[in-house]
Amino acid sequence: MIKKVDYIVVGLGLSGIAFVEKLIENNKSFIVFENNSQVSSVVAGGVYNPVILKRFTPVWNGHEQLIKALPFYKKLEEKLNITLDYSFTTKKVFTSVGDENNWFIASDKPMLSYYMNPTIQKEKIKGIIGDYGFGELTGTGRIDTPLLVTTYKEYINSLGNLVEEAFDYSKVEISEDKVSYDNITAKRIVFSEGFGLKRNPFFNYLPLNGTKGETITIHAPKLQIDFLLKGSVFVMPLGNDNYKVGATFNWTDKTSIPTDEGRKELEDKLQKIISVSYTVIEQSAGIRPTVKDRRPLVGVHPKYAQLAVLNGLGTRGVMVAPTVAENLFNHLENSENLDSEIDIKRFE
Repeated sequence: MIKKVDYIVVGLGLSGIAFVEKLIENNKSFIVFENNSQVSSVVAGGVYNPVILKRFTPVWNGHEQLIKALPFYKKLEEKLNITLDYSFTTKKVFTSVGDENNWFIASDKPMLSYYMNPTIQKEKIKGIIGDYGFGELTGTGRIDTPLLVTTYKEYINSLGNLVEEAFDYSKVEISEDKVSYDNITAKRIVFSEGFGLKRNPFFNYLPLNGTKGETITIHAPKLQIDFLLKGSVFVMPLGNDNYKVGATFNWTDKTSIPTDEGRKELEDKLQKIISVSYTVIEQSAGIRPTVKDRRPLVGVHPKYAQLAVLNGLGTRGVMVAPTVAENLFNHLENSENLDSEIDIKRFE
């Protein structure tokens, strides 16, 4: 029996979830293929922060993305009956007087002033090495991405819309007004596979680099902080005296296997910003779907209008996913123009 749907969605990470939500919202029928081969959405820190703390500059469209993203996750919390959004402040560890001066200058700029507290915190914080003080950001937090991905997958499965197997590209048959896969026909396929895009014969021409990131989770009862600490690594509170520490950037290793080198790098950097004892209780690794110009990959195949891509969200997936998913949906359904900065046509 042939099953007819509006969309086949391949991949159920952050981008896939955001796009499927648009389908549900607009009463579109769909099937999702997910084989759990890409884990970047699960191992990610899930931090949302519209300020690049390395240079004290705004994230591309970060403020606008957050305005859309936070209500999106609030809606998912209510729908799935779970807690996803943990808001907290972020404290940047200054390493020089120059950091203080640069912070003052940046905090006076229009968008940045919304998040950056211009007052430098000079008081010592127990357990933290910060001889030059701290800068504080408000309006930041984290989304519990492991819980979101796991729970949302269960939800889609409960609807009968989940196929847990690898997508076989050789089975795709494209005709003038539809696309077929085994016994499924659809108007379109949307590929949101993360780094798995490298194996996709329709879109592997796109410059998705992929950057391996590793994190560790530590147990540190004496640290006692309820904010995200940002130095050369971040230290993010998870509750119960546990903290996630990350992340590494490796452009050559394309495996999702944690390494001794990654752990050593994280611990070496960690010990330069905290002065309390801790125990490493977990280590994770994943491949971030990164692009050379640091913009997502969104759009329609240059030859096959039935095939679309939603990928390349990089290190700030929780912020950008709802925005780009909505833009792609409106492009496919309502002929809305794609943002030229994310449109894959820029690489044709």
